[in-house]
Amino acid sequence: MIYITGDVHGDVDFFRDSRLKKLTEDDTLIICGDFGFLWEGSEKERKALKTLTKKKYTICFVDGVHENFDLLSRYQPYRFKGGNAQKISSNIYHLSRGEIFTFERKTFFVMGGGESEDNEMREEGKTRFKGEMPSSEELLNGAQNLKDADYKVDYVLTYEAPAMAKDFIRLHTNSEMHLTPLNTYLQELMKAVEYKHWYFGSLHLDMQVSKKMTVVFNDIIKIE
Repeated sequence: MIYITGDVHGDVDFFRDSRLKKLTEDDTLIICGDFGFLWEGSEKERKALKTLTKKKYTICFVDGVHENFDLLSRYQPYRFKGGNAQKISSNIYHLSRGEIFTFERKTFFVMGGGESEDNEMREEGKTRFKGEMPSSEELLNGAQNLKDADYKVDYVLTYEAPAMAKDFIRLHTNSEMHLTPLNTYLQELMKAVEYKHWYFGSLHLDMQVSKKMTVVFNDIIKIE
């Protein structure tokens, strides 16, 4: 089975959740951004990655903003489930931006990246890294892959949200929402692409935005 969850921010305790204990080698957990286990490159972090490598199931992640893209860039491209990825360990994969993957005969378009809302409080190269926002090449790659798929996929997985989804959440939570060109890009995708459901994980909420869109954080959602 395939399971979807939100930001884990390098918290190894999340993977001790009782809901994950039933997962087997036939299962895949996909994280919608802010994996966070490639951040400092410390010994503690390496031990945490080793702990995750011992899990029976496969762990995949869409990158968010809580990633060290300098560290991530050291991993070589790896062809995985029909798309370009990076193999972090024997069971951990970073799903590259704009790619389409096939899990259990279901197709997933992914687009990681976003913009830290607290950039003024972050230090370049230490708590903020170049590469947060998708490049024009990555956005074009996503558009081309969707065109090649006749603009049809089963699921869309992103870190950021379409602009309309942020507007909906702003109205229902009375909270400020930061909009970027990436939100506009995703909004255009929403109009052009036929999909069953869209999951994104940037807002630290568990909420059904519409019949076809969910923001996920602590939930672990099974794809039927």
